[in-house]
Order: sequence, then C-alpha cells, then structure tokens
Amino acid sequence: MQKTARWQTPFYWLVLVAGLAVLLPSLLPGNLAGALHSRRLQPGLDLVGGSRLTLEVSRADVAADQLQAAVAKTGRTLRAAGIPYAGLYGADGAVSVTVTAADQTTAAQETLAAGGIGTVSQSAPGQFRVALPASAIDAAVHEAAVLSLDAVRRRIETLAIPDLSVERRSGDRLAISMPGLADPQRVKDLLAQRGQLSAHLVDTRMPANKAIEQGAPEGTEVLYSTGEPPVGYLLARDALFTVADIASAVPAIGGGPGIDFRLNPEAAARLETFTRDNPGRSIAIVLDDQVISTADVRGVNADGTGTLTGDFDAEGAANLARVVASGALPASLTIIEERSIEPVLGKASVGSVVLAVVAAVLAVVAVMVVFYGALGLIASLSLIFNLVLIFAVLTLAGAPLSLSMIAGIVLSVGVAVDAAVLIFERIREELKGGRSLAQALDGGFGRARATVLDAGATMLIAVAVLFFLSAPPVQAFAQAVGVGLLATLFTTFGPTQAMVRAWLRRKGADHLPKGVRSGLFDRLNLRFMAVRNLVFLLVAVCSLAVAGLLVSGKLGLGIDFTGGAALEVQAKAGTADLDGIAATLSDTGLDVLSVERHGPASRALVRLAAQGEGENAEQTAVLVARGELEDDYDLRRVDVVGPAISGELIRAATLGLGVGLLALVAYIWVRFEWHFAIGAIISLAHDVFFMLGFLALAGIEFNIGAVAAILMVAGYSLNDTMVVYDRIRENLRLFRRMPLPILIDDAINRTLSRTMLTSITTLLALAALAAFGGEAVRTFALTLLVGVAIGTLSSIYIAGPILILFRLRPETYRPGKGGKGATEASVSHG
Repeated sequence: MQKTARWQTPFYWLVLVAGLAVLLPSLLPGNLAGALHSRRLQPGLDLVGGSRLTLEVSRADVAADQLQAAVAKTGRTLRAAGIPYAGLYGADGAVSVTVTAADQTTAAQETLAAGGIGTVSQSAPGQFRVALPASAIDAAVHEAAVLSLDAVRRRIETLAIPDLSVERRSGDRLAISMPGLADPQRVKDLLAQRGQLSAHLVDTRMPANKAIEQGAPEGTEVLYSTGEPPVGYLLARDALFTVADIASAVPAIGGGPGIDFRLNPEAAARLETFTRDNPGRSIAIVLDDQVISTADVRGVNADGTGTLTGDFDAEGAANLARVVASGALPASLTIIEERSIEPVLGKASVGSVVLAVVAAVLAVVAVMVVFYGALGLIASLSLIFNLVLIFAVLTLAGAPLSLSMIAGIVLSVGVAVDAAVLIFERIREELKGGRSLAQALDGGFGRARATVLDAGATMLIAVAVLFFLSAPPVQAFAQAVGVGLLATLFTTFGPTQAMVRAWLRRKGADHLPKGVRSGLFDRLNLRFMAVRNLVFLLVAVCSLAVAGLLVSGKLGLGIDFTGGAALEVQAKAGTADLDGIAATLSDTGLDVLSVERHGPASRALVRLAAQGEGENAEQTAVLVARGELEDDYDLRRVDVVGPAISGELIRAATLGLGVGLLALVAYIWVRFEWHFAIGAIISLAHDVFFMLGFLALAGIEFNIGAVAAILMVAGYSLNDTMVVYDRIRENLRLFRRMPLPILIDDAINRTLSRTMLTSITTLLALAALAAFGGEAVRTFALTLLVGVAIGTLSSIYIAGPILILFRLRPETYRPGKGGKGATEASVSHG
C-alpha cells in the first residue's frame, strides 16, 4: 500500500501544477492572458454589475403566422386543382373554406388531404375545416427560437455592449447577459419590436371606414396608424418591398428624425417600375402591422433609396434603424425575467467576497492547526489544493464566478475538512486500541472510507437535485458545492493521505504528534439519551410556536414564487422616504406590496405585486415605477419575475424538495435498516420545519435561494446523521447485549469530536460569509448558518432517540453484507 502511495505522489503534484496552470490566465492582466490563448475565470453579473434578461418566443405569434401561411396554401392548392371556393379564413388554429361547386366536394377533400396542410374534416356539405397539427406549431416555435438567436444577437450587437452573451435555453427561450449594463431599457426597446417592416400600396377603391364595416376586398386588409387617434388604411396585402429587401438603414442626417434606407437591386427595380406606373398613388410603410408613415409617389425612384419618417424622436429613429438593419425577428419575444444590478453595487461585492473567502479559509485553518497541530497543517495544505482544483474545474467549465457560486465554495471550505477529521479520529481510535502507527494509518484511512463516501453521497444527491431542478443562481451554487465535494474526495484519499504518511515516515514517529488535541472531547462522555424525553418536550413546544408562525402567514413568499418586481433604490440626496415612495407609486395604479428600508437610510426595497395581465405587464409596471422615481432615486437593482417563470419556480421548488428529500431517505433506507430510514425522515422533517420557522421569525422571504439552503442543509444534516448512524451500526455488531440508550450514547460520544470540529469549521466559514460577504449574499449565508446549527443538533438529539422510540433491538441486529460477526465486548462509561 505504501508503494502505491509513493508512485501516486508525483501524480498528485502534477494535478496541482495543472490546476495552477489553468488558473494562471485568470491571475494575469488581460493582455498577458490573451497572449496565452487560455480560458479565464470570468466574474458573474452580480460581481461586475449588469443585466440578464430571459426572453420567450411568442407561441401565439408563431401560431398566427402558421395559420396565415396555411390559409394562403389552402387557397393556392384549391386554385391549382381548379376547384372554386369562397369564405376562406383562419381561426382557432384551423382553416375554414367553402367549396362552391357541389360536384367537386369529394375532389376538394382529397386535394386538401393530399396538400399536407393539416387534418381535413367536413362540417357540412361543401364546408371544410383544416386543423393545423400541434406538432407543426411545436416545430415552428423551435425553428423560431433557433432563428431568433442570431437575429437578437445582430440587433443588440449594434449597441456595442462588451462581453455580450446571447444563448438558447431549453425550449423556446433565450438568455441575454450584458455585463456592465445596469439599465437594459434600450435593449428592451430594441427587442420590443419584431421589425416586420414593409411597404404597401394604399388601395383607394373603397374608403377605409366602409372596408371596416363591410369587410376588406380580397387581396387587401385594414391596418391602423400608430398615432392617437388611430387612423385606418385600406392596404394591398402584397408588399412592394419588405425588411428583407433593405440592404442598409441609418439614421437620417438633417431634416428631422428619420431613417435613410437603400434597397437591394431586385427590390430597387420593383420600386422603380411601380413609381413609374403609379404616379400620384400613396405608399404606406408598415411596421409590425401598424402604419408608421405614408408617402405619395411624386416621381420615378430609380436608385432604390428613400427616407422613412414617422412619429418618433431621434433616439427612436436610431433604434428603428438598428431594427431594420438587423432584420426582422421570426416571432415576437416576451421578457419573462429580468435581473439587473448596478455596476457599482456589483464591484462593491468583489472586495466583500474576497474578504469572506479569506476569512473563511483562515478560520478553518486556525481550528485545524489548534486541534491537530502538524496534521491540521497538512489538512490545511490539502484544503488549498482543494480550492485550486475547484477554481480550475470551474474555469474549464466556463462557469461565471457568481455570488451564489462563492457561497457554495465557502460551504465547501467548511465541510472539506470533515473527511480529514473523520480519518484523524479513526487513527486515534486505532492507536488507543493498541495498534501500531502504521496499522492505525491503514485502518484510519480504510475504515473511514465507507463513512466518507456515504456522507459525500448524501450531499451529492442534494446537489444533483438542486442543479437539475432550479434557477441559474441556485444551479451555480450547486455546481460549486458538487465540484467541491468531488475535489474533497480526491484530496482526502490522495494528497492528504500521501502527505500524512510521508511526514510521519520522515519523522520516524511511532505515535501521533503531541499537537493533536481533539482528545479533549473524549473526556466529556455525555449522556445524551438520558435527556431525550426533555428534548422531545422542548421540540414539541417549539414546533407549536413554529406552526403558529407559519399558520399566521409570517412566512412571506418572494417574487420568485409570486411573480412581480423588486426594485432597490437609493436616494440621490438625504434619506429614502418610504411613505412617499409608496404613495407615489400607488397613485399611478401600481399594486405596491411593501417599501422597506434596505441597508443605509438612503436605500429602500420596493416590492410590486404581480400584475396578473400577462408577461409584459410586469415590465410595464417597472417602466412606470422607474419613470416616477428617477428624479429623486437611483435604481441599484431590478428583479422582475413574470408568471411563466414564477410558475416554473414553484413547480421546480416543490419537485426539488420532494425528490431531494425522498432520494436522501431512500439512500439511508438502502444503506441501513428501516429504523434508520425512519429516524432520518423525522430528523429531516425537523430540520426543514425549523428552518421555515427561522425564515418566518427573521422576516426572510421564502424564495428559490431559501429552497436551495433548505435542501443543502438537509444534505449536510444527513451527512452528520450518517456518521452517527454508521458508528451506531458498528456498535450494534460489537455490543449485541448493551442497552440501546448506552450504545447510542457511546456512538455519539465516539463521533463527538468529529461532529463538533466539522460543525465549528462549517459555522465559522458561513459566519465569515455572512459577516464579510456583503448584503447580496448575507441572507443566504445566514440561512445556511442557522440551518447547519439546527442540523447538527438534530443529528444528536433527534436521529438517535428516534431509534429507541422505534425499538431498534441490538440483540436481533444482523450485520450487513461484508460486516464482521458480532462479538461480546464492553465499554467503559464514566
């Protein structure tokens, strides 16, 4: 075994060097890093400021386009077959048409069925209905999302936003990240227009009002102007040219706001012919089914150029020029989520986060060195190795370093030493049992391996559920914790083991160094089970108090689950007038949920209720609030969650908690007997229930971050419980006739040093994050901090006593597969 460790040692250092090489470009200035052609660890929006928008392709628009195309195809199909028809129109996802020749109804049905338009049915003689298949709409939506990706990127790139990122998300969604851009209103204005610009002949054969009353003649339609009041125009359906025919478009120079455009040669030739043949006729310019301007033909347009004018200012003209130049979107896009943070606020978080990470690492190192001396220093070196691996893997994955990811890394720092503590305590026990140091090292690393893997598996289950069933910030947190856990397993049974063996071999030691002080917990020998009835009584009383808080509605749901908007504002001078803000916004008709002080007296957090009028209503509410407050307040942060996102987050949170807790309990059930699984269920229910009570008591809103904290605490608590249960199971094999309360007390006392030291390091790391991590991550860190404390107590005072309550009987316990046979033994209790 020692030979294996020797040949493996160079491999560990090669991994460390490789990790440092991956991180090197991130530590160098940008120009030097660019010369290396390597990937850099990029900060997320919450560290540099900026905006992230989530957009959804309008299924209604796609369905309408598909229906219009189906109507046109139906007409072409019947005309090609020489079948006369009337009453051709589309509605409710189907095309309706009446065949006027009674002797051709059978031929019409066969022709329409062969046309591949949709499912053909006959409601009455000669009256046909062609229903579009849902699969066709789904395919069209998918295609629109694919095409929208390039169209959106082209359109926003005209604003020259550095580090712009446009990505496709699952289904029909796009995600736009814009670092450094705190106010995305101009981007939203650009994306609000589909950009379907076209020119149409104004049809003068019938007044528009008459066409509205009696119906437009075939080949025409009535569209309205953008002004107030809107004016109707009867226009030819066929376009003289469309946005696809425009080769270039730029804001007009001089002569008022407008757009100078130039057509491609083919469209220019069509326009030349039309203007030559139709002097004095009028042309209407249509943008997204609204007439924005009209012009009379006063001469021949031979060069394919022109100027668009309309009811817009210089900025509107510039935006329209960008829209026209970039081309039309294949479908309308709806902003269903917005997360914006002021760059100054983001940059302020960087220093806080660095301080928090440094403080967390120093606190953990100090605890380990105090209790384990040189061995603690080795574990601390492995912790640094661990951090290098975490950051290197995240760099290779291209994951932006966000606040939630930093929180995950800090939590990983807190639990990274857990495996080392377990092993060091096992080594101490082996030595106390009379084994040599070499045997104790083999036994310590070998016997702790199963416990470490069990504990790590429970955390990884929680991490996996969070990653696959949560929002991006929570996924980033889960990603960091997951990478941290895997790095911990590697460093514990790799570099840590190699360094411990090498150090003790060079020292020629035959016992542990005197610097190991964790034995002070051995003398406590506490009788935990003696107070179990009192603990149950206290838990019952506290549970009633928590139930009262929850029933009375003290647990407030955040906008993640309710929808709506949250705006953090800062007064430009003086303090924030909470009542004034609420009154101003309420007077505009907005439903203001709350206006609260947020940090210093100059800041306030405004929560707006969901508007209940579709996805765009939330953006309108934020736009109104911004306009009302911008004279006196700066917007530091804006979060908008539409109904689609909030509904999905509710489902994801419910499913995530349910699946996560069931998966954790199932793992216990498989690894242990049913008594242990029941104990784990009750212990987890205790942790979740009391964490909800803490959130209600502290006035912390229940959002997707709280769900992540609860599930992660459940994994951490079960991690603790697994260690205790593993020792109880071992005692059951060894001490078959020992009274169960004494046996459980012995198991808890034997693992108490590990429980205390792991909890201390984790709590110190989270306390550092809460104290120094800044306001953006403080609430999340505080929730984790309290949750870890609750989970530690439950693993001792709930998980153990439950086994007695459900009458786990030592004399009938059968060792699991690979377990040692039971032996008679005794243990001394002070």
